[in-house]
Amino acid sequence: MINLNFWTQQQTDSHESVFTLLMALWFAGFVLCLSGLHLILATGHPSYVAAVYEHRVRLNSNPRVPLDRRSALEHMKQNLCVFEEQTVLAAQQGAQIIVFPEDAIHGFNFTRASIAGYLETVPDPREVTWSPCADPQRFPDTEVLQSLSCMAQKNRLFVVANMASRQRCSRTADPRCPEDGQYQFNTNVVFSDQGVIVARYHKQNLYFEAAFDAPPKCEYVTFTTPFAGLFGVFTCFDILFRDPAVTLVKDMGVRQIVYPTAWMNQLPLLAAVQFQRSFSHAMGVTLLAANIRAAPHGITGSGIFTPWDSLIHHDMKGDSGKLLVHRVPVLDPSFIGDGAHEARHKLVPFSGYPKEKARSEEPEITHDWPTHSFDPVDGVKYCQKDSECAPGAASTTFTSIMMYDNFTLLPLRGSEGNISICSGSVCCHLLFRRSDMQEFYALGVFNGLHVVHGTYYLEICALVKCTGEHHSSCGQETEHAHTQVDFRLTGTFMTPHVFPGILGSGMIVDIPDHSGWESGKRFYMSRTGMSAGLVTAVLYGRHYEKDND
Repeated sequence: MINLNFWTQQQTDSHESVFTLLMALWFAGFVLCLSGLHLILATGHPSYVAAVYEHRVRLNSNPRVPLDRRSALEHMKQNLCVFEEQTVLAAQQGAQIIVFPEDAIHGFNFTRASIAGYLETVPDPREVTWSPCADPQRFPDTEVLQSLSCMAQKNRLFVVANMASRQRCSRTADPRCPEDGQYQFNTNVVFSDQGVIVARYHKQNLYFEAAFDAPPKCEYVTFTTPFAGLFGVFTCFDILFRDPAVTLVKDMGVRQIVYPTAWMNQLPLLAAVQFQRSFSHAMGVTLLAANIRAAPHGITGSGIFTPWDSLIHHDMKGDSGKLLVHRVPVLDPSFIGDGAHEARHKLVPFSGYPKEKARSEEPEITHDWPTHSFDPVDGVKYCQKDSECAPGAASTTFTSIMMYDNFTLLPLRGSEGNISICSGSVCCHLLFRRSDMQEFYALGVFNGLHVVHGTYYLEICALVKCTGEHHSSCGQETEHAHTQVDFRLTGTFMTPHVFPGILGSGMIVDIPDHSGWESGKRFYMSRTGMSAGLVTAVLYGRHYEKDND
């Protein structure tokens, strides 16, 4: 950092000194930009401006009571008017794409019958090229599509929105066709900057959504933009499953994702921005995540995430929407060009690559701790089963419910330590040192099938700040911590899909200094010098193949 006081003290009345001061001020601002993402952009790498809007949805007060089409349209118009205002504001800030949240037009808690007035038929853009704004009479009862299409066309930007749709089917031709002769889908629709529908995605992994059907086959949907190349599309709960999320990234090479969501925060492991940050960093993708704003339901948390940095919004107290606009690098390899192979390699820090983000913008933290790094760690004995863990550990372990799962935990003792704990094949090892011992922390492990609010197999190592002094407080929700912790967290995993996450006090999302695989099935992450107290450090493993066990 440039010391501006020094330059101020040195200025004189001469033109040279004034010029020197102005150059120093300019250079100071320039240096502030040369961190993380901005350093990448300064080198001339292609970039674009993205926007997401966290919307305080106007809800139907009686969602289980059917409305006629006219009344449903009047309700949706209240939300669409806000969309239109925010699209204009985003365009004024240079946005080339804007993402709106899941359920943000119609709301939620409908039955299959009560949502009928909200449904529109969205034609397949692979078969029909159509701008609802330019040709509104082509398909009947498409007022929502027309409104969204005109927002895109008038403001010359891509619009991603979520809506309720229907698709007629025949039970004779399709044995999965519902009894009423139509599929009802939770649907993302993407409009080009000309208002043309360019992508349609039906949500695969529904989260207690009685109004909707899952599509008969999982859809892997992408669309191409002239400013950043290829994007993929999925919705909310999809992010926790292989299909379509992991398949799009790992198998299809998609590096940019638009992500409407209506995510109910679940601390200490699955707050919205917490897992959005983990997914973006672990998978090496840009994630444009738009959540709704519904504080009574615990729903908030949106952001623009790249593998290196993020712009987020998390507000459990406010009562207004939030527009986020941010310039991000293009990550589509085909758009960058073959001549940038080495640059592409550096641009995609999958788990195992050191992160690129500089920390010059963070305040300096001083501790009376040894200055040695946690990377690499030599001579450390790792547990491979419970009996190999530290002597006496079994007598101090305890169990506590975290995120509806029964975790086995081991308390942290002292200002620094080296502890391990296992659950079957999953063993967690922690090296730590902390600024004080006033707050209760524990290292937890879970290896099993999660069965509440969804069924999926987990392998988890988690360092959590407990909310009190009793064991039962470990796993309860908190957003705040005072203790700064340096750590190296390692786990043995049977799954290759591990999402490292770090959450600081005040919902500060962070990424590891280093992370990746070592010695086969051990995955690690380390972090030192955090500016905020540590709430959670987690290695969140998803064993997709065992979901049906």
